[in-house]
Amino acid sequence: MSVRSIAEKAIEQGKGVLRLAPNWVPRSFCVPGRRIKLHPADYYALGGDRGGIDERWFSSTTPADNGPKTSPNEGLSFIVVEDGSRTEKVTLRDAVSELKGSIIGARLWDAYHCWPMYSKFFDNKGPLPHHIHHREQHAKLVNQMGKPESYFFPVQLNNYGADFPYTFFGLQPGTTKDQLRECLKNFNKGDNKITNLSAAYRLEPGTGWNVQAGILHAPGSLCTYEPQKASDVFAMYQSLTGDAIIPEELLWKNTPPDKVGNIDHLIEVVDWEANTDPNFAAHHFRRPKPVRSIEQMRAEGYQENWITYDAEDYSAKELTVLPGKTVTIKDGGAYGIILLQGHGKMGVWDIDTPAIIRYGQLTMDEFFITEDAARAGVVISNPSKTDPIVMLKHFGPGNPDMKK
Repeated sequence: MSVRSIAEKAIEQGKGVLRLAPNWVPRSFCVPGRRIKLHPADYYALGGDRGGIDERWFSSTTPADNGPKTSPNEGLSFIVVEDGSRTEKVTLRDAVSELKGSIIGARLWDAYHCWPMYSKFFDNKGPLPHHIHHREQHAKLVNQMGKPESYFFPVQLNNYGADFPYTFFGLQPGTTKDQLRECLKNFNKGDNKITNLSAAYRLEPGTGWNVQAGILHAPGSLCTYEPQKASDVFAMYQSLTGDAIIPEELLWKNTPPDKVGNIDHLIEVVDWEANTDPNFAAHHFRRPKPVRSIEQMRAEGYQENWITYDAEDYSAKELTVLPGKTVTIKDGGAYGIILLQGHGKMGVWDIDTPAIIRYGQLTMDEFFITEDAARAGVVISNPSKTDPIVMLKHFGPGNPDMKK
């Protein structure tokens, strides 16, 4: 079957609610925190040299950039169509390219000609190195897009905090460029001590942070839901985390070839004003905000919170459907969802939250909702007498429902 025919069949089969397959991504510099429900035997399913699987990507049309050993279609989400014993798949990227606004809506297609964001679970046992995602002007030098991202720490996936539930953000006010330059010069001398110039913040389940491109950050060890722009651009500025040495090639990752070795270029990538903001937490820490009156929502059988609500390139909500309730949820744009808790019906689909997932196994916990279906309203039924249905919803830029 052609891409178009599979995609059209998926829209017809799901009445605009497209079923997605789990999308697992390894990182060579990470140790899995083992909270994203992958089977214990499968965290190194792609081989030890590829690193542990500590990420699951959602609604992704963005290939993972994991070096020369990156497998075909790594990082890309697949739409699943089952017809009896026959299963067909097509990447969300190819489906959007073929059907355009029929999936993501004319507004986004006309502006971007793609689905321009994705989200993920990041689940590392320890902290990541202090690193940076490039701003637009620096990312385009290597034919990439800049990468802002936001964090939310779901309570359902954080029954323990792992090794270091604190994140270093930015640089302390008063830090000089010469101090940062010295750290980067010492990258190959063991610990370059860059976090001496930063400050760590304790992470709190049920809250989050907004981190625009150009800000140094060393994500802590809570399992994190991360809406972000459709890019995998980054560079590691810290040479040692715990006992793990970071290869120098990652310091220069996504640096133009003619600027490799130029430390001044690395400093230029840093948004100095944002990194040294004396009120960093006040400007970047985020608590959930109800979409509308909590009393009104709960009377109708649900509660919905904005969890990412001030980023230009994406937004996200947490939706809870109360036990025993059936609701119709309308949104102004296309979005993807991942189920965190509960089971029931969503449109034509049975939905459930698996306790454990084998690598390569299909599930019923991830979907993409076309703009037409979102505007018409998605019916969700929760048959449980005790357990809520909880899902996270990720939207593209310019969400018409988001009022700043």
